[in-house]
Amino acid sequence: MLWTASQFVRKFSSTSNCYQNKLNLAIIGQSLFGQEVYINLRRQGHKVVGVFTVPDKDGKADPLAVAAEKDGTPVFKFPRWRVKGKPIPEVVEAYKAVGADLNVMPFCSQFIPMNVIDDPKHGSIIYHPSLLPLHRGASAINWTLIHGDKKAGFTVFWADEGLDTGPILLQRECAVEPNDTVDTLYNRFLFSEGIKAMVESVQLIADGKAPRIPQTEEGASYEGIQKKSNSKVNLAQPAEAIHNWIRGHDKVPGAWTLIDGQSVTLYGSSMLGGSVPAGQPLEIEGASQSGLVTQNGLVLYGSDGKALLVKNLQFEDGKMIPASKYFSSGESATVELTDDENKMAEEIKNIWKGILSNVPAIEDTTDFFKCGAASMDVVRLVEEVKQKCAGVQLQNEDVYMASTFRDFIQMFVRKLRGEDQEEELVIDYATKEVNNMTVKMPNQCFINGKFEDAENGKVYETINPTDGSVICKVSYASVGDVDRAVAAAKDAYYSGPWGRMNPRDRGSLLYKLADLMEEHQEELATIESIDSGAVYTLALKTHVGMSIQTFRYFAGWCDKIHGKTIPINQARPNRNLTFTRREPLGVCAIIIPWNYPLMMLAWKSAACLAAGNTLVLKPAQVTPLTALKFAELSVKAGIPKGVINILPGSGGMVGQRLSDHPDIRKLGFTGSTPIGKQIMKSCALSNLKKVSLELGGKSPLIIFGDCDMDKAVRMGMSSVYFNKGENCIAAGRLFVEESVHDEFISRVVEELKKMKIGDPLDRSTDHGPQNHKAHLDKLLEYCEVGLKEGATLVYGGKQVERPGFFMEPTVFTNVEDHMFIAKEESFGPIMVVSRFKDGDVDGVLQRANDTEYGLASGVFTRDINKAMYVSERLDAGTVFVNTYNKTDVASPFGGFKQSGFGKDLGEDALLEYLKTKAVTVEY
Repeated sequence: MLWTASQFVRKFSSTSNCYQNKLNLAIIGQSLFGQEVYINLRRQGHKVVGVFTVPDKDGKADPLAVAAEKDGTPVFKFPRWRVKGKPIPEVVEAYKAVGADLNVMPFCSQFIPMNVIDDPKHGSIIYHPSLLPLHRGASAINWTLIHGDKKAGFTVFWADEGLDTGPILLQRECAVEPNDTVDTLYNRFLFSEGIKAMVESVQLIADGKAPRIPQTEEGASYEGIQKKSNSKVNLAQPAEAIHNWIRGHDKVPGAWTLIDGQSVTLYGSSMLGGSVPAGQPLEIEGASQSGLVTQNGLVLYGSDGKALLVKNLQFEDGKMIPASKYFSSGESATVELTDDENKMAEEIKNIWKGILSNVPAIEDTTDFFKCGAASMDVVRLVEEVKQKCAGVQLQNEDVYMASTFRDFIQMFVRKLRGEDQEEELVIDYATKEVNNMTVKMPNQCFINGKFEDAENGKVYETINPTDGSVICKVSYASVGDVDRAVAAAKDAYYSGPWGRMNPRDRGSLLYKLADLMEEHQEELATIESIDSGAVYTLALKTHVGMSIQTFRYFAGWCDKIHGKTIPINQARPNRNLTFTRREPLGVCAIIIPWNYPLMMLAWKSAACLAAGNTLVLKPAQVTPLTALKFAELSVKAGIPKGVINILPGSGGMVGQRLSDHPDIRKLGFTGSTPIGKQIMKSCALSNLKKVSLELGGKSPLIIFGDCDMDKAVRMGMSSVYFNKGENCIAAGRLFVEESVHDEFISRVVEELKKMKIGDPLDRSTDHGPQNHKAHLDKLLEYCEVGLKEGATLVYGGKQVERPGFFMEPTVFTNVEDHMFIAKEESFGPIMVVSRFKDGDVDGVLQRANDTEYGLASGVFTRDINKAMYVSERLDAGTVFVNTYNKTDVASPFGGFKQSGFGKDLGEDALLEYLKTKAVTVEY
């Protein structure tokens, strides 16, 4: 059995002499990986007595040599160590002169003689990018993908005479994502974690604790480096096998096929989920059916009828184009440069000269790669150009597609002028003429920056509660859609610009998103009204208005998230420093209810995004439209693709998969207590993901006889009937002191008779329809139960006789503590009133707290001492004194007991989407 790194950490991290023993090291290898291993070993206090790397190429030193020479470390650049299989004496002699205790070989591509491997007292360790004994030899990452392995990883092993057959010191593994490439695997895991593992391995050796686990031959494999001639893709096989072959050869040597008689190399493959976009057929040799050139790329079909998408094509002359441009006629018209653009071109020419120092002069025809540039040079070119010309969106891929200087300048100028912007977001709107405006509503799943149909093509109808009419059909997301959305969010977090973005820049994008929401506030409020039944004026002020405020509030937090420095006991003679880091969690899931569709989205997603996470959000099935409109605005704001994903559909399918998904690190939920319990259970069983729950309520409101009666009536009614009673903090039960009980009820009924019930888009309407028919039916049943148990129905209790899902505002009195309506939440416009004896403060407190819920509460009294006494003893997350429903974006919101845990809003909400890392440094 192979040991994992995590076992080593648990076994050895508590030893008192950890990181005390140091070694003299020889680093044998090359590349940026070797450079980072070198730098980190020196930081740990090990002495590098010699660096052995490859000669300069085209006048440029290897990155490992560059770092070592800068530090004054002896550097040896040998083109080879052996001739005709025998060690070169002078090379071996130079090596032995440095006196190394251990050879560290990160990505060493040369054949090192055994008398060098075995010379140090600790021998030699090598990094290999596979889970040995699988995929021995070169191209291990490629073969991991080509074979469709579900796990990738790396091994640090002791060198011996075999080919990657030595005993294992340490291994680590990671999951292979469906659309991983060599680059994404390397960048996400093999590079960063490999550097840490090499450093850890050296320390284990220094401390005498490094194991030597013999490699088994069971499962061992070896496949050599692929040549271009052998990398032709077999298109007569299932789509996934074709996809694995292409991504396993991306970028070197490149999988190719024949199109129109010429060899075309395929890059950027991904499995295609959902419907295939329209396109132009393309005959491809050996394919089971014609390919399809679409606006997204080239669609290829496997023998199983499934499809994959290829992003880029490269022709025999080296020219690379987007696959979507295959049928574009001729070359792009030459751009005539202005004087300012010519000056920029000269500055860029100087950048090329600095990188291609071996080239006498940069001409229009100078090819970046044919002059010896490598992948690190691409990064340098892109970053230097972006530094010179702030605001130009340049990607590494652009260099590959415009490799000559002339093409590069043409591409750069087009980007500078905004001519090469990404294609406009394609949206199949549902359009309605309503509220004196044209509202345009996206109605598809929003995944990885695009609106698309559900994978299975299913749709459902979303209903206008005002008249029961169908607003539009909406995509009904499947489990496969969830998996694609999570994969997109994960890629956006680990590989996309969001994870690398400066927090202040992230805040700027959220401010821009808030501005766009404000710009579209009337349209958002109209959609909210027709989809949820919210009165338009309330939707404009609260549903939308508070959403805008929430995003602005959390946008301001982005660059203010930080940890602390902590004084700890000094272990003399050493000195110690401990500091903490506040870091995002990763991919988060958010499930929101139907009562405040946009506002609940904002309350959770603004904090989530401000903390640096990516998200997959499921709106309530009955109210998906403002969430999908929000997705459209997020694209316009410049939020990178994959950061926000919206999946309309059922809780039983989409919500359950989000709870179970192993790649989600946090789930935020607002909804009922029974569903919250199920979610918490699923989250625990799946991967112990972090959970925050805002659940049911039965909020008590206590009205004392010494209150301001005008305010108590006005705010008491608001506490129940605000947003048609579909309000999580609604006063579920009013306790009114006997001395004012009858007056209070009389005045409430008097006001209810004045309340206008009707079309929520009518500006004079006070009370709109309930959200959906099933909820209305539940409220009517609730009233029937109250009557049967003996409560007195003073007003309402019936459906309004008109089209739609309207219910009369209702008042019950003489409600006793044992009754169903005294204990259970209605979530509707039903006032439940109980008396309490004059002066019985402690008695009414006991009754108010006699509930398993603890979301909110309230008290009305002119006596400040009584108000403070009661507020201290009410067991709820929010207490309102002489007011109600006053929430603010800066004030934390959340419940106690079975009303859930965790907070929305305020600084506390950020903590729900952050993790705290403690770092202790000895110096």
